Amino acid sequence: MKIPMVDLKSQYNKIKSEVDKKIAEVIDKTEFINGGEVKLFKQELANYLNVKHVIPCANGTDALQIAMMALGLQPGDEVISSDFTFIATVETIALLKLTPVMVDVKPDTYCIDPEQIEKAITAKTKAIIPVHLFGQCCEMDRIMEIAERHNLFVIEDTAQAIGSDFTSDKGWTKKAGTIGHIGSTSFFPSKNLGCYGDGGAIFTNDDVLAEKISSIVNHGMKVRYYHDNIGVNSRLDTIQAAILRVKLPHLDEYNAARQRAADFYDNAFKDCQNITTPVRCKKSTHTFHQYTLVLNNVDRKALMEHLNNKGVASAVYYPVALHNQKAFQEYEYNPKDFPVTDKLCETVLSLPMNTELSDDILKYITDSVLEFYRK
Repeated sequence: MKIPMVDLKSQYNKIKSEVDKKIAEVIDKTEFINGGEVKLFKQELANYLNVKHVIPCANGTDALQIAMMALGLQPGDEVISSDFTFIATVETIALLKLTPVMVDVKPDTYCIDPEQIEKAITAKTKAIIPVHLFGQCCEMDRIMEIAERHNLFVIEDTAQAIGSDFTSDKGWTKKAGTIGHIGSTSFFPSKNLGCYGDGGAIFTNDDVLAEKISSIVNHGMKVRYYHDNIGVNSRLDTIQAAILRVKLPHLDEYNAARQRAADFYDNAFKDCQNITTPVRCKKSTHTFHQYTLVLNNVDRKALMEHLNNKGVASAVYYPVALHNQKAFQEYEYNPKDFPVTDKLCETVLSLPMNTELSDDILKYITDSVLEFYRK
């Protein structure tokens, strides 16, 4: 048996006729850039998220960069984000000549620690980018309270948590990415809502920001050949929008399938003292973009080799903390500021997580993991 981390082929086969028809329609109409499918998708996603504006773009990294451009941040301004995440979140801060201020995460959820955010704020701080890691929302009540008190912007990175719900202490429930000033996401193929290439989107309830973002994604234009802003070329391909329109109605179903798989994993590992299973917060649903264990006193490399020999994929997200990456050495971070992140980088392991995991496959995976401990 060969079990990949993501099974896009099996998922595609279930919607193949609908996807193929949509792709053929786009080609037949030759509406390849900003075609009708893009316009329909942006409205359908806005309806799903219950947000006023969705602005599609070329990828999730662009979405983050464009969000910061729209806020008018200037070189030298400080932006606080998580040390334990994929580089795109912090890479875009540095790319714009802003100063990336990385802080540690919470040991239970792996999401950014609000207490560390508060400690990192200076007179130069202008924004916070919380990353809803692995499918679960950060502590948005606390983060928004900090942001409001210090007059900071909040850009949510929801590339791994689209469809997750956050319930506030104030009684409201909102989708990840719709709580801060701007939300961003990626439609990379392996995401919970993924296209068949690159794609991304930006969300906001602010009309002025939405107008500026819409201009920036298309060379700073509002009217063709009249450039009001310095912009970029970052448009969602019409074919990708058509594919996403097919998949969006299945998103809740896809997330539920991931949650069922996570339940199976949780139950299988509940008595294994060497494994800490993911925490599920009361305030946030968990859509399990990744199912990530923390290994206790385990040779991770040996376990991964054992699983590979059994045909089971596994992966480490993330093996090197951002503060230890060569790309960020000029900022001279203090290694003592990131004890949780450093520990996670040494001990986390992600198992296959996708929409096509049957009970038989899950049993094979969990049996293979537990077999390692019985050797």
